Amino acid sequence: MLPKEDAKGGAKKPQKTQKKKEGSGGGRATKKKCGLKEKATYEKLNKEVPSYKLITVSVVSERLKVRGSFARRALIE
Repeated sequence: MLPKEDAKGGAKKPQKTQKKKEGSGGGRATKKKCGLKEKATYEKLNKEVPSYKLITVSVVSERLKVRGSFARRALIE
């Protein structure tokens, strides 16, 4: 089959498609594996969390970059 002719009279060339680049796989932020004994996290928890408008396990976990189990136990205390 012949290539279709363009309105200008020239033959159309097939377009080359670009390949998608694969990601490096490190896009997800890591969360700290720590307990209540770590001083920096504990101080940040006591200082910032009471000023939050909505205090839930998921909010504390997201903002302080800690695991959900840690956030749950911290809120109980």
